Amino acid sequence: MNRIGDVRTPWHLWVIGVVSLLWNAVGAASYTMTELGMLEGLGFPPEQLAYFYGFPAWAVAFWALGVWGCLFGSLALLIRSKWAVWLFGISIVGLLGTTYYQRAVAAMPDSMQTTGQDVFAAVIWIITIGLFFYASRMKRAGVLR
Repeated sequence: MNRIGDVRTPWHLWVIGVVSLLWNAVGAASYTMTELGMLEGLGFPPEQLAYFYGFPAWAVAFWALGVWGCLFGSLALLIRSKWAVWLFGISIVGLLGTTYYQRAVAAMPDSMQTTGQDVFAAVIWIITIGLFFYASRMKRAGVLR
């Protein structure tokens, strides 16, 4: 097993790192496709396209912090860098701003206001916070340098 100094790298770091990287790559792809205006061919109704493309710059910036913070946090986990904690923390800030915009500022189209959407939002929060605490734990254990 790989070692950092006197501390063994636990097997679960590799599992969580790879699975979170794949999960966060989907979010990064969604962000990139939206920002490049590539959603039209994916079957979204016009009101949903208008919603996605209508994010103000500050909301897009928070979304970017959330998406890229998590993606790079997962990469940092895999290279066993202490920066994973900071990157997942940044992603939580991004998620806070994005959630504020989606829930308090912008009216989400009726076609998007479903129980499934709320469950998915909760899953994103749970995973993001979980990754932050996992990275913090690995840093305290000396696994992340």
